[in-house]
Amino acid sequence: MILASRNAHKLGEVRQILGRDDLELSPDGVGDPVEDDVTFAGNALIKARFVAERTGSAVIADDSGLCVDVLGGAPGVFSARWAGRHGADVENLELLLNQLADVRDEHRAAKFVCAAVYVEPGGREVIATGTMRGQLLREPRGEGGFGYDPIFLPDGHELSAAELSAEQKNAISHRGHAFRALRAELDRLGLG
Repeated sequence: MILASRNAHKLGEVRQILGRDDLELSPDGVGDPVEDDVTFAGNALIKARFVAERTGSAVIADDSGLCVDVLGGAPGVFSARWAGRHGADVENLELLLNQLADVRDEHRAAKFVCAAVYVEPGGREVIATGTMRGQLLREPRGEGGFGYDPIFLPDGHELSAAELSAEQKNAISHRGHAFRALRAELDRLGLG
């Protein structure tokens, strides 16, 4: 089974959540689809269908992002390229902090959203979603995680998502919730 990604960090996280060591990254040369849907599920399906068509394998993909209440849900599907360049984590985080500089703490609610999908070359598709609510900090904290993790304080926790261990984060994260729900549905369908 293939994870439609080239991100080794994400592969490790998803392997741990799914309990599948046989999950592999997209092969070199597959290319990248244009992710132009306005929803996380739509973009995850675009990725999974693209890789499934080119490899003939079952594919798992996800799309996720940060939705800030006071920004009307932005950056949303644009989270990875909020500052204009895909994957510019530091720039994305700095831009968001600047945009929220004058926002009072009680109005800094946000949620991470993840849509995880399974696609077979023959057309069978399964979609699951997960969320993690919290507050945005004013300064980054922690060295773990990636993206917006250093400024995200999950509800009910005193550590930022970047300060949590991988096991702690996977237990509460949007990606953890989505992939556990996907695994349960695949097991129910006899596809796990």
